[in-house]
Parts: sequence; C-alpha cells; structure tokens
Amino acid sequence: MSLKDISPARWVKFAIYSALYTAWVVWLGNYWFLFGCVVIFDAILTQKVHWRFWRKKGAVKQGFVREWIDAIIFAVVVVSFINIFFFQAFKIPSSSMESTLYTGDHLFVSKLSYGPRIPQTPLTIPFTHNVLPSGKKSYSTLIQNDYRRLKGWGKVERNDIVVFCFPHGDSVLSQIPSADYYAVVRATSKEFAIRKWGPLVVHPSDKKDHYVKRCVGIPGDTLRIQDGQLYVNGLKAENPENMQWAYTVQTNGSRISNKVLQHIGVNISEYSYDPALPGYRHLALSNKMLEQVKELKSVVSVEPEYEMPMPGSGDVEIFPFDASLGWTRDYISQLWVPCKGATVELNAQNLPLYRRIITSYEGHTLEEKNGLIYIDGKEAHSYTFEMDYFYMMGDNRHNSLDSRYWGFVPEDHIVGKPRVIWLSTDKNRNFPNNIRWRRFLKCI
Repeated sequence: MSLKDISPARWVKFAIYSALYTAWVVWLGNYWFLFGCVVIFDAILTQKVHWRFWRKKGAVKQGFVREWIDAIIFAVVVVSFINIFFFQAFKIPSSSMESTLYTGDHLFVSKLSYGPRIPQTPLTIPFTHNVLPSGKKSYSTLIQNDYRRLKGWGKVERNDIVVFCFPHGDSVLSQIPSADYYAVVRATSKEFAIRKWGPLVVHPSDKKDHYVKRCVGIPGDTLRIQDGQLYVNGLKAENPENMQWAYTVQTNGSRISNKVLQHIGVNISEYSYDPALPGYRHLALSNKMLEQVKELKSVVSVEPEYEMPMPGSGDVEIFPFDASLGWTRDYISQLWVPCKGATVELNAQNLPLYRRIITSYEGHTLEEKNGLIYIDGKEAHSYTFEMDYFYMMGDNRHNSLDSRYWGFVPEDHIVGKPRVIWLSTDKNRNFPNNIRWRRFLKCI
C-alpha cells in the first residue's frame, strides 16, 4: 500500500495519536522515546509489521481466546500506564488518620499532584507492588534507575494529606511484615529479630510499603510539640478538624453500648471495656465525639492523656531514639526539617538526626573514629543535603506511628495526594451495612 492510498481518516488518527505521544515524551524528558512515533506510523498507516504477533495475520474473525488475550494485554498496558503517571488505587489499612480517613477507605491517589516518579524498579509483575499472594517478591532488581520525578501540578504543602513509601520499609521481617524492623531491633537485637521473625527481606525505595499521613512540616520548618500541640516556626499550628486525641473515659460501672460507640464514630475493634477502671482507656475521640461522650449518662469523667517531658529518660522509641532528650509523643523541644542545599554542622549531638539521611537516603558511607566523623572516607565537619524532607503525623495523634517514631520522609518517597474516596467499608459490620454510603465518591 502506498501513502497515496491511505484514507484521510487514518491520517487524522495518526496525527492525533502522534501528537499525544510526543507530548508525553516531552513531559517524560527522554527524547529517545520519539522513535516510538515510527511504531505509531506503521501501526496506523503502513501496517508493514505484524505487531499483534499472537493473532493470525489477515484473520477477520478471531476466536474467543484471542479476543481475551487482546483485551487482557490492552488492560495491562493501559492500567499500568495510568497507575504510573496519573493515579492509583489504595486502601487504608489502619486507623492512624481517623476521623479524616477511616480504616477501609478506598482511595484514588493523584500522581499528578506532585509529579509522578519514573519507576526505579521497572521489572515488576503488573498490578502488584512488592509481594505476590504467596509472599514472594513480585519484582526484580536487575534494572535499577536513579530517582527522577516528572513535573506535577504543584508541590507538597503543609497540611496536605500525602501517600508515601514508609521510610523504614527497606528492611522487613517476613513473619511480621507490618512491624517496623528497626523498632524491633532496638527493642531486642538484630540477631534475635531475624532468628525469631525472619528471614529479612530488603526492598528498594520505590518498593517499600505505602503509608498515608498529614504533612505537618515542610523543608526548612522548625517544629515543636508542647502538651501534644504542634507549633511550626514558633506559631501554634491549626489542628485538623477531625483530629483525634486519646482520653481515659470512666463510667459508673456500666459498659457503653457498642451501637452507641459506633454511632459516635468510635472504632470499636480497637477498644474494650476495662472493669478495673471502670471504663475505657486510650479512647480516641475528636472534639465532636468528645462532647457526645461527655453527654452519656453512664460517663463519670473524661480526661485527656498526655505524655509529659521526661528530662534524661525520654521515650527511646521517639526519633532520634535518644532518651537523654526527654522527648515523648506529646513533647519535642525543637526539630528542624532538612531542605535541599542547606548545610549543617555535624557533631556527636546532632548526628543521630541526620545519620539515616546521609547513609540510607542519600547513599553515603558514614563512620565515627576517635571522635571524628568521616563521610565517604573523608573527614567531615558539615553536610549539605541533596533532597528535601518532610515531617508527617497522623490525625489520630495517639494511635499513629509517624515521623515522631521514624523521622523524616525523603522527597523521593513521596507517591501522591489522595483525591477521592471511591468506596469505604466497615469491617465491624456485615454486608450491606458495612458500606459507608456517605463516603461514596467523597472528595478529599
């Protein structure tokens, strides 16, 4: 077939497809992909190459199996393309963001909000993240690309809800994959943890498990927490409307009905009545829920739970895991969020804050010898950050493992921004009452 015999409609189709493809290549920033226009030219116009090799060339009617192969290949390519560059579906597995996001919320997360990441580990079985149902890895590290992010609509702003890769998720104990490996090692030892819950599985940065939290600190911010209240750059931060706090609820000896607690909004799967109190310990309540609980006739008192500063004997689970600081989940004296290009002086006191940044996130070697610090084998008195970092906290402030427990989130771990709740289910109820219809297609 000569070019003169090609119909105008096919030329128009070629022009539209090639224009869209060229725009994508420009966005991608890798102009080698422009050779793909040759494929589009042949597939639409000249048809010299048999691209659908699984189909018999020239066949008019296709069998049932071949039609399904066509459909499956098309679906895999299109959905994978959408997941990488535009949006992806996620499910909330825990209550750390209640009552803003609930356990069982299914989200569409926009990759365009902050710009999609080019896959660093591209050899992955479609529609999987890091494991197969059998528990084995679903990807190969044969090809590893450097971190690169395409242009997005904007950047991470303070108070944004953000989906990101769990910073401590590079190492996972296979028998307790949801646990923080480094926290387990601090509580026991590396040898004991691997022997009891291993083997140890190591993931590249883009294959770590996904978390969702609220960004409360952006690069360059100075944070402080006093009596549970967050302060940013010296100013009291505005608390999220549905933020939950832990309370001790004492009753007159009777239980509060589960139906009443569910109606108020309490996640009943996480709390139980304590007859020794009598009442409920660590009950997470928003301000609205708090007022409703106080009005219950069986409730005698409701007291907020605070962990006061403990000079010299703070919580060793609070980042940077130094008891001498006296920090707790409700008290952090001062913490600066690193930003790209900023330089800090290094010393024995602040090195625990930046050790993981220097080694795990930015890929340098770090040694301490004779009171001196060596980076990549050279004596170092300062360090210049190569990436921006963020500080994340859950809206359920006393039931959230967040930056207070594992530190900063690197920019290359940012995945996207939740935009829509397309389905929400409550595991404490039976179908069809388990569907939260009021949250169906709710914008975030």
